[in-house]
Amino acid sequence: MSNFARAPLAAVLGPTNTGKTHLAVERMMGHASGMIGFPLRLLAREVYDRVVAAKGPESVALITGEEKIVPEGARWFLCTAESMPRERDTAFVAIDEAQLGADPERGHVFTDRLLHMRGREETMILGSDSLRPMLGALVPDADIISRPRFSTLSYAGPKKLSRLPPRSAIVAFSAEEVYAVAEMLRRLRGGAAVVMGALSPRTRNAQVAMFQAGEVDYLVATDAIGMGLNMDVHHVAFASLRKFDGRRRRRLHVHEMAQIAGRAGRHQRDGTFGTLGLEGAEHASFTAEEIERIEAHEFPALRQLYWRDGDPRCDTIDTLIADLEAKPEDDVLRAPPETVDLAVLKSLAAEPWVRERAADPAMVERLWAACGLPDFRKTGADGHARLVGRLFRHLSEGEGHIPHAVFAQEVSALENLSGDVETLAGRLAAIRIWAYVAHRADWLADPEKGADRAAAIEQRLSDALHDSLTQRFVDRRTTILMRDIGAKGEEALPVRVDGDGVVTVDDEPIGTISGFRFTVDAGTNHADTKRLLAAAERRLGGEWAERTAALIADSDEAFALMTEPGKRVHIAWNGEIVARLEPGTTLLAPAIALDKSLGGLTGDQRGRIALRLQAWLDRATGRALGPLRKIETVLGAAKTAPAIRALLAPLVEAGGVLPRKSALGPLAALDKEQRHRIGRLGLTIGALDIFHAKLLKPEAMRWRLALAAVADGKRMPELPPAGATLLPEPKGKTLAAWRTAGFRGFAGQMLRIDMAERVARAAHDARDGKKPFAPDPALATSLGLSDAALARLMQALGFQPAEGEAEPAQWVWRGRRAPRAKRRKPAPGNAFAKLAELDFGKGGG
Repeated sequence: MSNFARAPLAAVLGPTNTGKTHLAVERMMGHASGMIGFPLRLLAREVYDRVVAAKGPESVALITGEEKIVPEGARWFLCTAESMPRERDTAFVAIDEAQLGADPERGHVFTDRLLHMRGREETMILGSDSLRPMLGALVPDADIISRPRFSTLSYAGPKKLSRLPPRSAIVAFSAEEVYAVAEMLRRLRGGAAVVMGALSPRTRNAQVAMFQAGEVDYLVATDAIGMGLNMDVHHVAFASLRKFDGRRRRRLHVHEMAQIAGRAGRHQRDGTFGTLGLEGAEHASFTAEEIERIEAHEFPALRQLYWRDGDPRCDTIDTLIADLEAKPEDDVLRAPPETVDLAVLKSLAAEPWVRERAADPAMVERLWAACGLPDFRKTGADGHARLVGRLFRHLSEGEGHIPHAVFAQEVSALENLSGDVETLAGRLAAIRIWAYVAHRADWLADPEKGADRAAAIEQRLSDALHDSLTQRFVDRRTTILMRDIGAKGEEALPVRVDGDGVVTVDDEPIGTISGFRFTVDAGTNHADTKRLLAAAERRLGGEWAERTAALIADSDEAFALMTEPGKRVHIAWNGEIVARLEPGTTLLAPAIALDKSLGGLTGDQRGRIALRLQAWLDRATGRALGPLRKIETVLGAAKTAPAIRALLAPLVEAGGVLPRKSALGPLAALDKEQRHRIGRLGLTIGALDIFHAKLLKPEAMRWRLALAAVADGKRMPELPPAGATLLPEPKGKTLAAWRTAGFRGFAGQMLRIDMAERVARAAHDARDGKKPFAPDPALATSLGLSDAALARLMQALGFQPAEGEAEPAQWVWRGRRAPRAKRRKPAPGNAFAKLAELDFGKGGG
């Protein structure tokens, strides 16, 4: 572009928060046309939106690597520095953040624009005071204007993450560090917005809008926020004072610290800066000199800027490389380190097929344009060179276009909105590459259609990434509640419970109540919200009183004994645990311990609930274990004979089922009348066991095992299947529990004791004295007993195989005394089948 000698050239220098960019935009809009080059796509987009609002979309253009909006009558152009159209003649030109000429990676671009981009009527160079010597040497005709900072910036020292003041920005220097800090803020303070240079403008704007609107009080960002992005930040906290600059990890320069710290404060509002609780750690603290310079805005002057030929010759590849590697003639300029585009060019130049195709200046220029494709994916020179090589192969053959099928396949593969933050960010970086491709006018047959397609996918990915960032790093409820606590105090917050038990504080749900249990919503139980939860619990006294009254007035059907295997035995009210059973004075009188969820009740409320639960337990035990209650009553009666007590005491202690061999002494002491009295209690004195048939029913069995577990201080065992009479023999604790329930083991099988008694009666009815006999196997078969189990049962009953019977088909009574129950005449036909119909529920022994 021509350097209009008579046009005024002004350099506006000063620290951040001086309104330099705002001044340039206002000056540009005062001219008939103008152009500003910015360091960031995000900043170019922000200013574009502002100018569009003032001048209308038909007059304003936006040009970045991945986005081009150029109306036919465009007069004002907002661009990234790399994308400034050098051939366009405008009345006004400005270069923002021109001190970036000292940046090793991009500095040569800013230096070129500083030296060559000029407006017909006015040119402005915006930057920091450190640029002053360079301007004197390179553009001595510039009128240098110093702009003081509008507000004071002061050091506030280190602050823990949990103690950061609202409206703070935390600056980190890697995506991993940004995500880690944002995750901690979500847990501690309700969340944070996230801003990184790699985000699309749409995602960045959506995140910043949350911060600006007060939906979150914290912002976590990379050093991209130091480049003029306008946000209402009161405090800047450095998560680190070291960064990786593309070559090495180094400490920030003091002017970089100031550029970032200067985001704190706005216009005439003062700001503060500090570290994230890092004082004392090596390389993590500001030095006294750094603090003094940042606060006073005094930084070392730049002594050199990076320069590279901005208009290299493209006669041959070697000529192009030579010009790009040429040393500057001016002493204040220096050649930059090898940049990615030059590294890619040199890598491709080593390929014979590339040299063969880039044989004329037009194709060399096309190759150099392809090497300028930004490495948004950060794959490095080697990885990026492979992509550029693929594209150049298409650009150098046929009509010189990337085939539509190739472009469509690449962008379609990225149209996937699922995945986590990192995955979506990776796809967004990739689509930015193809958006750049589409905005090259001669790389696609239909660039406008390609650009629209890439933009649509970028927009959807941007929205998905914003949603994913918000979901991962923002807890809106906690943010609002913490703000309300600060404004109103804990005691002033209204606490309500709706009909479904949802607890709200100031209309924000924080948990639910079920029974007397207050359950906090997932994600709420972190350090700062404990104050909120404590405040809510203190305000639930009325709710607890209502629930206490409801429990006491409820019917017995609302209560239940909870007997989940492997857990303690509990009492539930409407499905919610309110108490557990503990060992008491007897098996049938366990103690009731109220659940800890009732800890918020008064002593009177707890006492009334305990009485109500005891009343229910007494009635429920009577219903489920009525026969055992009756036996216990007889045991305690004064007129009960000692001989009967001697039998009933261990029977009650065992839960109503007692092996006969453990009661041989008490049985022998009973006379005939006493046996009849025991029979009237419904007890069966069988060949193997003493029991009450009703206590073998499923519900009675459940209660007996539950009370036995409580009495022993153990957890609830596994119950036998309801109604089962024969089961495979288990192992360990379950075997002992099933014996207590009323099952006996025989050769790997367990038979319920009343069924074993039926087999015993059938066998005795079938025998004739001590003669060998063959019991009809029908009953055993109907029960499912194996031959081995039947043999073991017959032996337990006092029978032995007839002589010479290896696998006994006939048995002989070996003289053991048969039960003294009323003998019945054998039924004709199938004795076992007929006897299965008989009632042996009552009778003496």
